[in-house]
Amino acid sequence: MLPHAYEMPTAVALVLAGALSCFAGYRFFRLVLGVFGFMLGAMVASSIMGVSNTVGMLIGALVGGLIGAVIFVLGYFVGVALIGAGMGTTIAHVAWGALRATDPPWQLIVLASVAGALGAMALQRYVVIVGTAFAGSWTIVLGGTALAGDRAAHAAAAADPWILYPLNPLPGSRWIYAAWIALGLIGTGVQLALTAKKR
Repeated sequence: MLPHAYEMPTAVALVLAGALSCFAGYRFFRLVLGVFGFMLGAMVASSIMGVSNTVGMLIGALVGGLIGAVIFVLGYFVGVALIGAGMGTTIAHVAWGALRATDPPWQLIVLASVAGALGAMALQRYVVIVGTAFAGSWTIVLGGTALAGDRAAHAAAAADPWILYPLNPLPGSRWIYAAWIALGLIGTGVQLALTAKKR
Protein backbone atom coordinates (compact mmCIF):
# COMPACT_ATOMS: atom_id res chain seq x y z
CA MET A 1 0.00 0.00 0.00
CA LEU A 2 1.22 3.46 -0.84
CA PRO A 3 -0.21 6.96 -0.49
CA HIS A 4 -2.07 8.18 -3.60
CA ALA A 5 0.57 10.85 -4.24
CA TYR A 6 3.00 8.10 -5.21
CA GLU A 7 0.61 6.29 -7.54
CA MET A 8 1.88 7.59 -10.90
CA PRO A 9 5.64 7.29 -10.20
CA THR A 10 5.03 3.78 -8.85
CA ALA A 11 2.94 2.87 -11.90
CA VAL A 12 5.76 4.00 -14.21
CA ALA A 13 8.24 1.97 -12.15
CA LEU A 14 5.93 -1.06 -12.42
CA VAL A 15 5.76 -0.78 -16.21
CA LEU A 16 9.55 -0.41 -16.55
CA ALA A 17 10.33 -3.23 -14.11
CA GLY A 18 7.70 -5.39 -15.79
CA ALA A 19 9.22 -4.77 -19.23
CA LEU A 20 12.70 -5.70 -17.96
CA SER A 21 11.34 -8.87 -16.40
CA CYS A 22 9.09 -9.79 -19.33
CA PHE A 23 11.63 -9.41 -22.14
CA ALA A 24 15.04 -9.90 -20.43
CA GLY A 25 14.25 -11.66 -17.17
CA TYR A 26 16.57 -14.63 -17.70
CA ARG A 27 19.52 -12.50 -18.76
CA PHE A 28 19.13 -10.11 -15.81
CA PHE A 29 17.67 -12.65 -13.40
CA ARG A 30 19.50 -11.43 -10.29
CA LEU A 31 18.43 -7.84 -10.99
CA VAL A 32 14.85 -8.99 -11.62
CA LEU A 33 14.95 -10.96 -8.35
CA GLY A 34 16.13 -7.83 -6.55
CA VAL A 35 13.40 -5.67 -8.10
CA PHE A 36 10.59 -8.11 -7.35
CA GLY A 37 12.02 -8.81 -3.89
CA PHE A 38 11.97 -5.06 -3.26
CA MET A 39 8.37 -4.78 -4.49
CA LEU A 40 7.18 -7.73 -2.40
CA GLY A 41 9.01 -6.53 0.72
CA ALA A 42 7.68 -2.99 0.25
CA MET A 43 4.10 -4.23 -0.13
CA VAL A 44 4.25 -6.42 2.96
CA ALA A 45 6.01 -3.88 5.17
CA SER A 46 3.93 -0.87 4.11
CA SER A 47 0.67 -2.76 4.64
CA ILE A 48 1.59 -3.24 8.31
CA MET A 49 1.57 0.52 8.89
CA GLY A 50 -1.62 2.46 9.58
CA VAL A 51 -3.26 4.06 6.55
CA SER A 52 -3.11 7.50 8.15
CA ASN A 53 0.65 7.22 8.78
CA THR A 54 2.11 8.32 5.42
CA VAL A 55 5.69 8.61 6.67
CA GLY A 56 5.44 5.22 8.38
CA MET A 57 4.14 3.61 5.19
CA LEU A 58 6.99 5.09 3.16
CA ILE A 59 9.68 4.08 5.67
CA GLY A 60 8.12 0.63 5.98
CA ALA A 61 8.07 0.28 2.19
CA LEU A 62 11.72 1.33 1.89
CA VAL A 63 13.02 -0.89 4.71
CA GLY A 64 10.84 -3.84 3.75
CA GLY A 65 11.82 -3.42 0.11
CA LEU A 66 15.53 -3.44 0.89
CA ILE A 67 15.16 -6.54 3.08
CA GLY A 68 13.12 -8.28 0.37
CA ALA A 69 15.67 -7.40 -2.33
CA VAL A 70 18.60 -8.71 -0.26
CA ILE A 71 16.77 -11.94 0.57
CA PHE A 72 15.82 -12.59 -3.07
CA VAL A 73 19.28 -11.78 -4.48
CA LEU A 74 21.25 -13.76 -1.89
CA GLY A 75 18.86 -16.68 -2.02
CA TYR A 76 19.20 -17.40 -5.78
CA PHE A 77 17.92 -20.97 -5.59
CA VAL A 78 15.37 -19.97 -2.98
CA GLY A 79 14.37 -17.23 -5.41
CA VAL A 80 13.90 -19.78 -8.18
CA ALA A 81 11.73 -21.91 -5.89
CA LEU A 82 9.80 -18.82 -4.78
CA ILE A 83 9.19 -17.82 -8.40
CA GLY A 84 7.88 -21.31 -9.09
CA ALA A 85 5.70 -21.16 -5.98
CA GLY A 86 4.50 -17.70 -7.00
CA MET A 87 3.68 -18.94 -10.50
CA GLY A 88 1.71 -21.84 -9.07
CA THR A 89 -0.16 -19.56 -6.68
CA THR A 90 -0.89 -16.97 -9.36
CA ILE A 91 -2.17 -19.60 -11.80
CA ALA A 92 -4.40 -21.06 -9.07
CA HIS A 93 -5.76 -17.59 -8.16
CA VAL A 94 -6.38 -16.54 -11.76
CA ALA A 95 -7.96 -19.86 -12.78
CA TRP A 96 -10.17 -19.98 -9.69
CA GLY A 97 -11.10 -16.29 -10.02
CA ALA A 98 -12.09 -16.78 -13.66
CA LEU A 99 -14.41 -19.64 -12.69
CA ARG A 100 -15.78 -18.32 -9.39
CA ALA A 101 -16.03 -14.98 -7.63
CA THR A 102 -14.43 -16.24 -4.41
CA ASP A 103 -10.90 -16.80 -3.20
CA PRO A 104 -9.48 -20.28 -3.83
CA PRO A 105 -9.31 -22.70 -0.89
CA TRP A 106 -6.04 -22.66 1.04
CA GLN A 107 -5.39 -26.32 0.23
CA LEU A 108 -5.30 -25.50 -3.48
CA ILE A 109 -2.89 -22.59 -2.87
CA VAL A 110 -0.54 -24.77 -0.80
CA LEU A 111 -0.62 -27.54 -3.41
CA ALA A 112 -0.04 -25.09 -6.27
CA SER A 113 2.86 -23.45 -4.39
CA VAL A 114 4.61 -26.75 -3.66
CA ALA A 115 4.10 -28.01 -7.22
CA GLY A 116 5.39 -24.74 -8.64
CA ALA A 117 8.49 -24.75 -6.41
CA LEU A 118 9.38 -28.37 -7.29
CA GLY A 119 8.81 -27.74 -10.98
CA ALA A 120 10.97 -24.62 -10.87
CA MET A 121 13.92 -26.51 -9.42
CA ALA A 122 13.60 -29.33 -11.94
CA LEU A 123 13.29 -27.11 -15.02
CA GLN A 124 15.19 -24.06 -13.83
CA ARG A 125 16.01 -22.28 -17.11
CA TYR A 126 12.55 -22.62 -18.62
CA VAL A 127 10.77 -21.80 -15.39
CA VAL A 128 12.88 -18.68 -14.96
CA ILE A 129 12.09 -17.58 -18.52
CA VAL A 130 8.36 -18.31 -18.29
CA GLY A 131 8.11 -17.02 -14.71
CA THR A 132 9.85 -13.72 -15.40
CA ALA A 133 7.94 -13.24 -18.67
CA PHE A 134 4.53 -13.75 -17.08
CA ALA A 135 5.36 -11.91 -13.84
CA GLY A 136 6.66 -9.04 -15.95
CA SER A 137 3.61 -9.02 -18.21
CA TRP A 138 1.28 -8.93 -15.18
CA THR A 139 3.33 -6.08 -13.73
CA ILE A 140 3.08 -4.18 -17.04
CA VAL A 141 -0.70 -4.68 -17.09
CA LEU A 142 -1.06 -3.46 -13.51
CA GLY A 143 1.16 -0.44 -14.08
CA GLY A 144 -0.66 0.29 -17.32
CA THR A 145 -4.10 0.23 -15.68
CA ALA A 146 -2.85 2.62 -13.01
CA LEU A 147 -1.31 4.93 -15.62
CA ALA A 148 -4.59 4.89 -17.54
CA GLY A 149 -6.25 6.20 -14.39
CA ASP A 150 -8.74 3.35 -13.97
CA ARG A 151 -10.16 3.76 -10.50
CA ALA A 152 -10.96 0.05 -10.28
CA ALA A 153 -7.22 -0.57 -10.14
CA HIS A 154 -6.86 1.10 -6.73
CA ALA A 155 -8.82 2.45 -3.80
CA ALA A 156 -11.58 4.81 -4.84
CA ALA A 157 -11.38 7.40 -2.10
CA ALA A 158 -8.51 9.87 -2.20
CA ALA A 159 -7.80 9.33 1.49
CA ASP A 160 -7.31 5.58 1.06
CA PRO A 161 -3.92 4.08 0.28
CA TRP A 162 -3.28 2.81 -3.21
CA ILE A 163 -3.14 -0.99 -3.34
CA LEU A 164 0.03 -1.70 -5.27
CA TYR A 165 -0.32 -5.22 -6.63
CA PRO A 166 -3.87 -6.61 -6.61
CA LEU A 167 -4.59 -9.96 -8.23
CA ASN A 168 -7.78 -8.59 -9.82
CA PRO A 169 -7.13 -4.98 -10.87
CA LEU A 170 -10.22 -4.64 -13.07
CA PRO A 171 -13.08 -6.71 -11.63
CA GLY A 172 -15.40 -8.02 -14.30
CA SER A 173 -12.94 -7.33 -17.17
CA ARG A 174 -11.79 -10.58 -18.72
CA TRP A 175 -9.69 -8.86 -21.41
CA ILE A 176 -7.01 -8.18 -18.80
CA TYR A 177 -6.23 -11.90 -18.62
CA ALA A 178 -5.96 -12.10 -22.42
CA ALA A 179 -3.56 -9.13 -22.40
CA TRP A 180 -1.51 -10.74 -19.60
CA ILE A 181 -1.26 -14.07 -21.44
CA ALA A 182 -0.44 -12.44 -24.80
CA LEU A 183 2.32 -10.28 -23.29
CA GLY A 184 3.65 -13.26 -21.32
CA LEU A 185 3.83 -15.43 -24.45
CA ILE A 186 5.59 -12.66 -26.39
CA GLY A 187 8.07 -12.17 -23.54
CA THR A 188 8.68 -15.93 -23.33
CA GLY A 189 9.34 -16.07 -27.08
CA VAL A 190 11.74 -13.12 -26.95
CA GLN A 191 13.68 -14.60 -24.04
CA LEU A 192 13.87 -18.08 -25.60
CA ALA A 193 15.15 -16.53 -28.83
CA LEU A 194 17.78 -14.45 -27.00
CA THR A 195 19.02 -17.35 -24.87
CA ALA A 196 19.12 -19.70 -27.91
CA LYS A 197 21.40 -17.22 -29.75
CA LYS A 198 23.76 -17.10 -26.77
CA ARG A 199 24.08 -20.89 -26.82
